[in-house]
Amino acid sequence: MKFVFDHNNFNVLNLEKSIAFYKEALGFEEIRRYNAPDGSFILSFLGDKETNHKLELTCLKDRKEPYNLGENEFHLAVKVDNFDEAYEYHKKMGCICYENKPMGIYFIIDPDGYWIEIVPCKK
Repeated sequence: MKFVFDHNNFNVLNLEKSIAFYKEALGFEEIRRYNAPDGSFILSFLGDKETNHKLELTCLKDRKEPYNLGENEFHLAVKVDNFDEAYEYHKKMGCICYENKPMGIYFIIDPDGYWIEIVPCKK
């Protein structure tokens, strides 16, 4: 038996705002959408155009209050080929929420408060 990664899920309050953020900040594109037949939720799957891994954004129709993300100890991590350029880009966007210079990484925050770790590609 073999298991492989397929996707991670983040629940979001404003689907279009989240999709726009992920497109602008990381270049992710919506590759599939599912609308519940009863209209209660929408699933949007985002991809990076390089791997098969997807980020599933779930938007519940009646959800109005922000999600409790605890201490934000869980996160998504992405590698970038030009770390310095990405850092300057995210700095201009105003979405950097934490930096760990000794480790050579930083985190950006999405509209719902999820953290995304930015890691340089190993050379």
